[in-house]
Amino acid sequence: MGFPDPAVLDRARKLGRLLFTHDDDLLREAKRRQENNEPFAGVVYGHQLRVTFGQAIDDLAVIAEVCNFAEFSDRVEYLPR
Repeated sequence: MGFPDPAVLDRARKLGRLLFTHDDDLLREAKRRQENNEPFAGVVYGHQLRVTFGQAIDDLAVIAEVCNFAEFSDRVEYLPR
């Protein structure tokens, strides 16, 4: 058993970390927060059947090189890009 999605988003925001997930429930929580203007850590979502492990690593490497946490705060990005 893991942590509830709201707690994961809150913790990531507190730590200044971007989240990568394939969890639809976490994606729904992030979207809910966007709709309600509630702050959350940025989320990069890759559907399990639409993005390969290699693609995800390549895209995340680019994101890590050219973006900072503030640019992703309260945003949801989808892979593949």
